[in-house]
Amino acid sequence: MEWRLFANLAETAGTKRVEVAAEPGDTFGEAFDRLLETHPELREEILDEDGDIRDHIRVLRNDSNPFVVDDGYDTVLEADDDLALFPPVSGG
Repeated sequence: MEWRLFANLAETAGTKRVEVAAEPGDTFGEAFDRLLETHPELREEILDEDGDIRDHIRVLRNDSNPFVVDDGYDTVLEADDDLALFPPVSGG
């Protein structure tokens, strides 16, 4: 499964796309943990001091924003799911 990263998250990871060992039937939590295992440098930018995803980070599933799931980290992923992390971006 592939994660897409945007803005400073992509800069921190050194890539806009990260392939992780997650398959249909795995949970969002498993795919998220594998992303952070692959790129531990993202932890500080994505997680708060309690280990939760920071409020200002948007998690998108299939381009829906905000990421709305019934089972949170236990949400089961499907074969065609697209996951992305989007930090706040400003411009002028």
